[in-house]
Parts: sequence; C-alpha cells; structure tokens
Amino acid sequence: MKRIKPIMALLACLFVVVLLVPTILVIPFHDGKVEKLAEELRQQETKQHAKAIESGPTVEVAVYRSKQKRIEHIPLEQYVIGVVAAEMPAEFELEALKAQALTARTYIVKQLLNDQPISLPKGANVTDTVMHQVYYSDDELKRLWGSDYDWKIRKITKAVLETRGQILTYDNQPIEAAFFSTSNGYTENSEAYWQNEFPYLKSVASPWDKKSPKFYHQKVISVAEFERKLGVKLPENGSVGVILSRTPGKRVDVVEINGKKLTGREVREKLDLTSTDFTWMRKGNEIIITTKGYGHGVGMSQYGANFMAQEGKTYDQIVKYYYRGVDISSATAFLNRLTVKK
Repeated sequence: MKRIKPIMALLACLFVVVLLVPTILVIPFHDGKVEKLAEELRQQETKQHAKAIESGPTVEVAVYRSKQKRIEHIPLEQYVIGVVAAEMPAEFELEALKAQALTARTYIVKQLLNDQPISLPKGANVTDTVMHQVYYSDDELKRLWGSDYDWKIRKITKAVLETRGQILTYDNQPIEAAFFSTSNGYTENSEAYWQNEFPYLKSVASPWDKKSPKFYHQKVISVAEFERKLGVKLPENGSVGVILSRTPGKRVDVVEINGKKLTGREVREKLDLTSTDFTWMRKGNEIIITTKGYGHGVGMSQYGANFMAQEGKTYDQIVKYYYRGVDISSATAFLNRLTVKK
C-alpha cells in the first residue's frame, strides 16, 4: 500500500498539468491573437486553394480593367473565380455555381483560342464588363462583400476547384457558352436573337424560372418617349402595336406599330426592357410595359440552374439540359495549344 501513494501523487500531478497547460496556452490569445491566427489560417487556406487550381498548363488571361484603364494578367482559374463571383450570387446552390464555372471557363478558353480582340486595347484578351464577362478582383470582392467575404469566396473557390480544367464542347470544340438571368419559362434558339445558329443553343422549357424574383418586371414610359425611341407615331385610336409573330422561346419576334415593323430585340434594346417577352397597354399619356424574364434568353438560365440544383440536379445534368448534346471535356489539350502559341 505504501508504494501506491507515490504513484497516486504522480498521477494527481499529471492530472493538474493536463488541466492547466491548455488554459495557460489559451490565455495569451485572449487579447485578439485568436482572431489574428484564424485570419492567417484562412489566408493560408486561400493560397493553397489558389495553388491547387492552377495545376496544369499555365495560362493567363489579359483582362482590360475598364475603371483602372490598364491590363492585368490573371491566371486562368483565378479569372474564373472572379467571373463566377461577379456573374452569379454566392447564395446560389453549389451545383449551380459549378455550372456557372463551366460556362465561364468555356467562354474564356474559346475567346483565347479565337484570339480576336475586337474593340480592345492592344494586348488584352477580354474586358471586365458585360461586353465579355464581368470580372471582380479579390480586393473588389472584399469591398463588395464585407463581412460575408470569407464564406462567399470559399464557396465559389470550391465550385471552381471541383470543376477545374473542365469545359463544354460540341464536336470536340468549345461551345458558345451563353447564359442569362431568368427565362420567361423557355430558353431561346440562338438564331432567334442572334444571326448565328448553334445546334446546342435550342429552346427548352425552363418552368423553374417562374419562382425567380426577376421573372416579372414593369416599366412605365411616356407616349412621347416611346414614339421618339422607336421612331414611330402611335395611332389616334389608343392602341399601341400588334404582335405579328413569336419566337420558339415564346418571345416577341416581330411587332407592328402603326404600319412600322420592328423586331422584339429592337424594341427591347431601344426601350431598355429586361426581356423580349413583353406586353403593353396605353393609359393616357403613358405606356405600361410588362415583361417576363430577364436577359436575352439564350443558353443557361442562372435562376433555372439554381432551382434545378435545389431539386437535387448536379452541375453536369444542369449544363447538359440547357446546352443540348454537349460534352464536358478536359481543357488541357486546348490550353496546351495556347502555351505553344507563346
């Protein structure tokens, strides 16, 4: 029994040490060092993510920063992060963000391969505006998102990382990866809005979009402004115009206003409407225009993609629904061609 007492004393001392050491270690950090350490860990993780997504051929995108009026050379996958962050809400489902990452990466790979910098400063591949794809830098996102920056950048980086090196192809070539915010219930044939016809950009039903906050929009303009912008004179009987035909996507194809014919796209652009699916009525000296959908309607609906993801659809199912007959392919061969050019 006497031998047990020293052992018990030793165990008691060890027990006290086990309790006290963590406390001693934690105390110095209560003056804000915990937060500093956490921030350093977050920055380290972000750098690790950045390093991971840049594996493979090294390709940079020469982006003309429109506000700063200078060109920045940005690693391709970092560019994709900045585009997804600018073009789709981080609140959207991860699978929808992955689908957006595919469209962004496909667009820029195709742009780099074509090497046709129309209306761009010498040395630039794209702008950071809707002329190409909207892009925000990390510093811009920090200012824009504020306290939400950490979780938002983590989520978007995850979407890009999990689709790293993937693009959309048709007949082994990158597609025109068009996208828009919200449909009127259907997407549009490419040739119904643009001149070019693409076999993978065909009208499909997108019923989920009716739940989008951007599905309906109403605009009120004066009769005088309406006539001036469209170059028409409204009839005296109080009518506005007659829709002569509609597109495969159920939007206005051609409308006639007091003998003058205009396309739905012309009306949308001249009156700055959210969609080419519009109806109107005259009330006194005002024209009330109601639109359904937001955007040109060609390709992937962003809100449709999000609602599909909420129903359990994966990013590959989403993109293959909106882009008919496409494949998800590795970008490596295309990127290797770009590095050979250099």
